[in-house]
Amino acid sequence: MDKTAQTAALPPEAAAAAPAGAALRARLSALVVWYSQLTPHSLEQLPLYYAATVSFKDPFNTVHSREGVRLIFAHMFRKLEQPRFVVLEQLLDGQQAFLSWDFHFRLRGKDYCLHGGSHLRFNEDGLLILHRDYWDSAEELLHKLPLIGAPLRLLRRLLSVRDEDRTT
Repeated sequence: MDKTAQTAALPPEAAAAAPAGAALRARLSALVVWYSQLTPHSLEQLPLYYAATVSFKDPFNTVHSREGVRLIFAHMFRKLEQPRFVVLEQLLDGQQAFLSWDFHFRLRGKDYCLHGGSHLRFNEDGLLILHRDYWDSAEELLHKLPLIGAPLRLLRRLLSVRDEDRTT
């Protein structure tokens, strides 16, 4: 378990007091709708979903506050054109959830789609205390960029196992 996940672990007494079953599923459903309709204006609703102290980590950022999460989303809206999340699947197990998603955006007139997932953990009030995004920055983003992409694709071809290389 990495440091981000450790700092967001619920003590047993808090886990017992946290919303259960249908109540937490409703919170997760509301969160998914919020993600899918995220705008710079809707960032004002962050306190409805994130605890003041929350650990957030993705391949480029690590923050430990709701304000830090707001800054990451605000930066996304400033730097990218038409960013939007499409949640494909959601799983809920106790006080934690996992979402798989596609993140669509435009950058310098070109369309991109990143596939990833988020591990989420809720506190006793049903607010997020952990948001850990998993996505392959090399495959999902860097390979698609001019200048950086070509050398990475070449390196990947050199290091990958192809079917014709296997012996039985």
